[in-house]
Amino acid sequence: MTVRLAVPADAAALAEVAAVTFPLACPPTTTEAATRDFIATNLSAPRFLEYIGDPERVILVDDPGDGSPLRGYTMLVLTETSDPDVRQAIRIRPTSELSKCYVRADDHGRGTAAALLARTLDEARARGAAGMWLGTNIANARAIRFYEKHGFAQVGSKRFRLGDEYEHDHVLEIAL
Repeated sequence: MTVRLAVPADAAALAEVAAVTFPLACPPTTTEAATRDFIATNLSAPRFLEYIGDPERVILVDDPGDGSPLRGYTMLVLTETSDPDVRQAIRIRPTSELSKCYVRADDHGRGTAAALLARTLDEARARGAAGMWLGTNIANARAIRFYEKHGFAQVGSKRFRLGDEYEHDHVLEIAL
């Protein structure tokens, strides 16, 4: 496994892996239209180019290095959140957000997500964060177990708009 910083040439590959991994985290009640719209709006190649160029974001990829597709990626956001529910819930500042942590289904359980998360935690620490938070859907038991196994604890809840519905997320936090 090679976890590295994303570069602009990764934008299309990031969009491809996002398109197949984002639906894995959606609650079963999420419509296909809502999922497609979210991907097109937030996880397209042009959006990834913007994210890669944003100095307040860090995108890491797990690149097999043999020409095969990226296995997964994380996105770290280094700015304070504007979400009032999250602002109230988190206890550690300065904070960072693990905005995205997605791995292809075939790579679940193979250490890919753990390697990406470890490097993302290191990046946040190196950039001055004392804590990290994330939101994950309350129905995503697999993700919740993964994050708790790696030291995150639930500190609150928030809403996440997906399509025409509001989903309910746990807010999890870890000290760095």
